Amino acid sequence: MEDGLLKEGFLVKRGHIVHNWKVRWFILRQNTLVYYKLEGGRRVTPPKGRILLDGCTITCPCLEYENRPLLIKLKTQTSTEYFLEACSREERDAWAFEITGAIHAGQPGKVQQLHSLRNSFKLPPHISLHRIVDKMHDSNTGIRSSPNMEQGSTYKKTFLGSSLVDWLISNSFTASRLEAVTLASMLMEENFLRPVGVRSMGAIRSGDLAEQFLDDSTALYTFAESYKKKISPKEEISLSTVELSGTVVKQGYLAKQGHKRKNWKVRRFVLRKDPAFLHYYDPSKEENRPVGGFSLRGSLVSALEDNGVPTGVKGNVQGNLFKVITKDDTHYYIQASSKAERAEWIEAIKKLT
Repeated sequence: MEDGLLKEGFLVKRGHIVHNWKVRWFILRQNTLVYYKLEGGRRVTPPKGRILLDGCTITCPCLEYENRPLLIKLKTQTSTEYFLEACSREERDAWAFEITGAIHAGQPGKVQQLHSLRNSFKLPPHISLHRIVDKMHDSNTGIRSSPNMEQGSTYKKTFLGSSLVDWLISNSFTASRLEAVTLASMLMEENFLRPVGVRSMGAIRSGDLAEQFLDDSTALYTFAESYKKKISPKEEISLSTVELSGTVVKQGYLAKQGHKRKNWKVRRFVLRKDPAFLHYYDPSKEENRPVGGFSLRGSLVSALEDNGVPTGVKGNVQGNLFKVITKDDTHYYIQASSKAERAEWIEAIKKLT
């Protein structure tokens, strides 16, 4: 890649002195991970900081923050710790894979081993399922159950399939996601766990043991003895439960122009279908509740010109912009990080309008 660039994009970083969370633009090269502050849709130079990867250790998944399940932890040779949050499990794992490769760049054999491990399968011998379940129930270090919603229904005391996979890996019961999926399927076979909701129940019909459990952030599971269901609850938030019940088809970090102050902020956008809605979240907050959103039915989406600042856009913001006009004529100005990303978002939204 150009100039030794391995990967770049938005991540949410925990501050060193004040432990608040802020979106930064990260650029990964062979020896360093550099991050920039963004203002007005542009990255501010010089860089805000630099992480030297030589001698670094990486922890992924990192479960030190209960409300931030998509973390990567880096620890430098000087014992400085960095916590970085991605917008999805896939994006987190892609960053972790590239960073791990960059850390071991001087060891070709190690890099080759990492590539082979990515799809390796080796279940640790003599696993005690009872011991695993006991640890899962631990009030301090166990898997955390909470109410989760699927297709308008709320299921009490459940956890996500991808969260259990993360937990099994972080507790060293398995070394890969494939192993964790197989182990979780065994826990279901022995009636320690049971699937909850449409997604996870559908996977049970698969004849392959390794495919019965879903490493998925939309598949719900529970301990067999705590199976309870509550349908159509009253939500404390003003957003309709119907809005959030659709299937997630795309998510990622995008910059958005505010409606009142017209300032630009990075938000985590989540695109859902059936029903078609686009919601956005404040990644600096721990609450997993949208700060805004709108129905895509009857909406129009289009790319904005890249030469100069388009009409309706405030400040010197240009490049990779697109606009969504809702059915009630509200205009949303959004900026992607590249032309390719903008094209992907426009195509995904057009399919649902």
